[in-house]
Amino acid sequence: MKNYSVIFLLAILSSCASIKKHNEQRASCIPPEQLKEDVDFAYSKLQQMHPQLYWYIPKKELDHKFDSLKQTITESLTPLQFYFKLQPVIAGIREGHLSLRIPRKKFTQKEFKRLEHQKGMFSRFEYYISGDRMYIIQNRDSIEHIQPGTEILSINHVPVSDYIKKYRSLISSDGDNTTFHPYFLKDLFFNFYTAENGFGSKATLETLYQGEKRTYTLSREIKSDSDLEKDKEMKKKTLEKKLNDYVASSNSYNRSFKFLDKDSTIAYIKVQSFSRDYSDKFYKNTFAKINDVKAPYLIIDVRNNYGGSLYEINNLYSYLAEAPFTLIKPSQVTSRNTPLRTNYFRKSNPLEYALKSIAYPSYFFAQAFSTYKKDGKVFYKMKADKPTKPNKQAFHGKVFVLINGGSFSASSIITAKLKNDKRATLVGEETGGANDGTVAGFYSYQKLPNSKIRFPIGLLLVQPNIKFSDSRKGVVPDVVVTESMQDIIDKKDPQLDWIKNEIAKEKDNKGQ
Repeated sequence: MKNYSVIFLLAILSSCASIKKHNEQRASCIPPEQLKEDVDFAYSKLQQMHPQLYWYIPKKELDHKFDSLKQTITESLTPLQFYFKLQPVIAGIREGHLSLRIPRKKFTQKEFKRLEHQKGMFSRFEYYISGDRMYIIQNRDSIEHIQPGTEILSINHVPVSDYIKKYRSLISSDGDNTTFHPYFLKDLFFNFYTAENGFGSKATLETLYQGEKRTYTLSREIKSDSDLEKDKEMKKKTLEKKLNDYVASSNSYNRSFKFLDKDSTIAYIKVQSFSRDYSDKFYKNTFAKINDVKAPYLIIDVRNNYGGSLYEINNLYSYLAEAPFTLIKPSQVTSRNTPLRTNYFRKSNPLEYALKSIAYPSYFFAQAFSTYKKDGKVFYKMKADKPTKPNKQAFHGKVFVLINGGSFSASSIITAKLKNDKRATLVGEETGGANDGTVAGFYSYQKLPNSKIRFPIGLLLVQPNIKFSDSRKGVVPDVVVTESMQDIIDKKDPQLDWIKNEIAKEKDNKGQ
């Protein structure tokens, strides 16, 4: 026990020194030549490890982008300033998973505790972005009685449109897709904003609502004892929370299930993230309930689902398949040693490092024999690229799937497969993720040598086992139904309503 106490103390001291060093480095200015070295380093690592670097951009064009960037670097910059120059070039590769990490300030445990005892300032609202305009669509705590539908014109006297134009260039998207940007940007906007401006205690908003301009001052309020008690309660894990994968930060569930009608004919599954946690049991229980009542219709909602586990979507598909299936094509990597570049010891404290060191030989041999060569290309062994049998509890009725621009990565892979196999009717708008696959799976976490900016690079080319469209776009719905900002404010759902109306028509026809 004494040895563990020493290790724990060393870990704390090491963490404090690391935070101080990180923040000092983040505030320092880096000479132009060193920044240019970082540009070359980033490009060379992409060329070494990314299995489909020139999928959406010709090599000549990408070479020109990196060369042009270096020509613009004529003075010393902080890592954050450099990030705002380099990330648009990375985003120009048009591969949605590929993005530099924002060089944010790190906080000590004391600072974190202080922030935990304060309410968020911007996070207490829900937002909607259209073009270069931002709106508040939900005000959970009725702060200053700001009404849903209020446009934010400026933050601390800087026009919001300026921020949106700047931040939009940082968003990586698959190919020529454009539906992804407003969804992802509304979620990341204040990540970019606080990285630039810090966690202030006050902010001035200039707004417009029903033709009237008003100015509000937001403050970072201290949480009451009841607020803190509620936070503790939300963090407690119950069986229901585990099964539905509860997320305390948003007070929501990643997975949920219900019947939409009294006679249990329409089953509805919503998946906000394919996190895998407890997913086996969730789908087993859910499809058992659906089969018990012999529901003829199933709606799966993956709107605003940014993706996640291939294992989970392969398992979910087994409950929908009517014959043996193969979810994805073999996943290509650049070389046999690629799986060993996944930073095994990343984010390990001294104790974790020691334990991982013991397990490393087993990890090394497992990864070393995880690839194979075919037709001059190297592939990584994946369960999802092997034939899978339908689950015994598989659903055999009619399936509808709701999609939108926030359906990304794994959400696009499963919906592309469902559409290709004609197993579901897709309703909504084009997905944010590409129809023909993506580069993700697992990552090599690089660090640019001078700016210290972290750069995770996806190592696997993951493609659904379908006839490719070569469209450079997302998965296109069978039925296009859009959702307006007013629909969201009024809690209307025209996309789900379309499906319910279609089912009602089908029931009426059968009843005749």
